[in-house]
Amino acid sequence: MLKYHFKNLWFQDKTEDIIFINKYAVQLRAGLMLLIPIYMVIILFTTVLAPTWTVTPNTFSEETFEMTDSFRVIFNVQAFKTPFDYTIPTFVLFYGLFEMIVGMFVRTAYLSPTIHIATFLTRNIRPRWDPLKPKRFAWAIGAALILSCLTFFHPDTVAVAVNTLFSKELLPTTTNWMPNFIPLLVGVCFAFMWLEAVFGFCLGCKIHWLLAKVGIFKEHCYSCMNVDFEQQKWINERKVIEAELNSKD
Repeated sequence: MLKYHFKNLWFQDKTEDIIFINKYAVQLRAGLMLLIPIYMVIILFTTVLAPTWTVTPNTFSEETFEMTDSFRVIFNVQAFKTPFDYTIPTFVLFYGLFEMIVGMFVRTAYLSPTIHIATFLTRNIRPRWDPLKPKRFAWAIGAALILSCLTFFHPDTVAVAVNTLFSKELLPTTTNWMPNFIPLLVGVCFAFMWLEAVFGFCLGCKIHWLLAKVGIFKEHCYSCMNVDFEQQKWINERKVIEAELNSKD
């Protein structure tokens, strides 16, 4: 069993022109990867969307007898700004990016712990084979969303790198030049993975099918066209046998 696992992993046949992977292993892997956007949603609500100023306890507040434009009374208080360390979320995002990228290719798939776990846990379930290419497109979307979140959390680092590369100041290094809606992309990642994990619905694959239908991609998403690959494989084998018998006659 382990020999077969390490030889084929979640692939049907790595030598075929069109690579197929086990849909159930992909679905279980999405459930494992769902932990990453859940963690990032928690970080989002506790840092980006949370108040950054905290009034110092046991201190006096002084009314200024002035009001804001929304008719709120202004007070003078002692307060401090809460600093946030994004080191751990950055490592989590980098790991998610690593998982998205290595899953796209046959050789690098063996580097993914979640692929090994998902393949092992679905070893006793009869596989359902789906083409890799639409999944690869979906994971590319996920990688782009993760890169956007990484850039949002580290705008100064990215700005310095870009400015150094082009030898001119293209991006500011003192302000967050990324749009404020970028953290909401975590919710998009969550929705993509939740649909895949719970319903086996790959929204990225559907987008791939739509782009193929309008001619942007040349190769269609066979899974979205409801092709039964098990039946098609049996038909192809039958045609080969019939051709061999006819050649003997």
